[in-house]
Amino acid sequence: MRVLLDTNIIIYREANKPPRQEIGILFRWLDQLSYQKCIHPKTIEEIHRHRDKSVVSAFDAKITNYHQLKTLAPENNSISAIRVKYDRNNNDSTDTDILNEIFCDRVDLLITEDRKIHRKALELGIIERIFTIDGFLEKVTAENPELADYKVLSVKKELFGNLNLRDTFFDSFREDYEKFDAWFNKKSDEIAYVCMSESSEVVAFLYVKTEKREECYSDILPPFSPAKRLKVGTFKVISNGYKLGERFLKIAFDNALLFSVDEIYVTLFNRTLEQRRLIGLLHDWGFKKHGVKQTGNGEEVVLVRDFRPKVSKSNPCESYPYLSSDSRKFLVPIYPKYHTELFPDSILRTESPNDFIENKPNRNAISKVYISRSFERDLKAGDIIVFYRTASGGSAYYTSVTTTVGVVQSIVTNISSDRQFVELCRRRSVFSDDELLQHWNWSTNNRPFVVNFLYVYSFPKRMNLKALIDSGVIQSTKSAPRGFEQISDEQFNRILEGSEANGRIIID
Repeated sequence: MRVLLDTNIIIYREANKPPRQEIGILFRWLDQLSYQKCIHPKTIEEIHRHRDKSVVSAFDAKITNYHQLKTLAPENNSISAIRVKYDRNNNDSTDTDILNEIFCDRVDLLITEDRKIHRKALELGIIERIFTIDGFLEKVTAENPELADYKVLSVKKELFGNLNLRDTFFDSFREDYEKFDAWFNKKSDEIAYVCMSESSEVVAFLYVKTEKREECYSDILPPFSPAKRLKVGTFKVISNGYKLGERFLKIAFDNALLFSVDEIYVTLFNRTLEQRRLIGLLHDWGFKKHGVKQTGNGEEVVLVRDFRPKVSKSNPCESYPYLSSDSRKFLVPIYPKYHTELFPDSILRTESPNDFIENKPNRNAISKVYISRSFERDLKAGDIIVFYRTASGGSAYYTSVTTTVGVVQSIVTNISSDRQFVELCRRRSVFSDDELLQHWNWSTNNRPFVVNFLYVYSFPKRMNLKALIDSGVIQSTKSAPRGFEQISDEQFNRILEGSEANGRIIID
């Protein structure tokens, strides 16, 4: 397997002594899997133009660690069209040169944090072969769980005072904020959300607090208008393949919903690759740049997410977790052996939480995949899905229950090969590659299709089949859903009412 590394990945690896933890994890995986680490000649030229000569020297000393591409693929019309549409400077042109090697199959994968490269790849139809650091680690961790250096434990609330402030995880905060230790110690009796490794090292950390309308924001430019806000005070996730960034964003959104805030905001520096990666993740989920915050150590970027109720059907991430009441609604079954694997927050009282620790990407992700052979395939972005967990022993009358609500992002029906099917599913699904191939080959006359959706909400109360029949959502035991079955607004409202759901997520 030949993996091409973008310029910033190389610089980030060689310029930091020691390298950031997530870069170390990335390179360990590349070595463990015996993947060839490739570098484009244009990347070498770009590094040699770097203003920090120590970076150039460090790279030249280690260039033999990389395989320099000796020949380059000829450019075809599709690449030329991308160049005309997107390229405005030498860096853009270099990015397109790098993409050309993927497009022409000279290398297998590209790892890059450059969002513009990802947009180009989407247009070229090769997005499944372009990975961020997170995306690549999620892929290889899911495919090779036995090779993972460590497991992560489930997210928990913990008092600041119970955490080890000298953990190297917090070193990057100390670099950015000279009074970080003093601030941390003053929070000793406050709650943070943390995720630990099996060796008790912090791998993810989130601190949020609500702020009233009269809060002073004199250090933010332009000034905030009065509003009730949730501040994401401290947010860091080490890239490790477990999709913890989405898991912690879900916690922030849950808090914003609980406290009925108008906006969520975060301030952070834009200096390192890990900070830019976090900024990219926040942009994906609807955060937009508001301005800057003046600090004693420079300017931080201020990102704001409008949390007032609204819905974007075309891009549900931007308005997550809100759903539109005029969207189509579907009831769809999911087997028990996959249910809690995909929806750990929807675990039943009869299941053991210890069997579903969030140590797989699909468990932590908000964005998930459902594989189906349903006759109904005409789903579209913004459609609402209610998941119906089928019987798990005993009478279906009492053990089949509605548990979870999701919203469709997109569907893929025209899948040309088993390779494409596996590539489309592996980052978000509960299945291994072998299991995905079994799904693909189960019926050659009825190949599966892929539904990309967002996990939105777990019902506080579960309606079993009896309750669904009694309320008129399902007509009889013989009419339980077999695939995606559209339900009426009235039937959906009965599910919400019977499940004691938070009606604030539904926008009229």
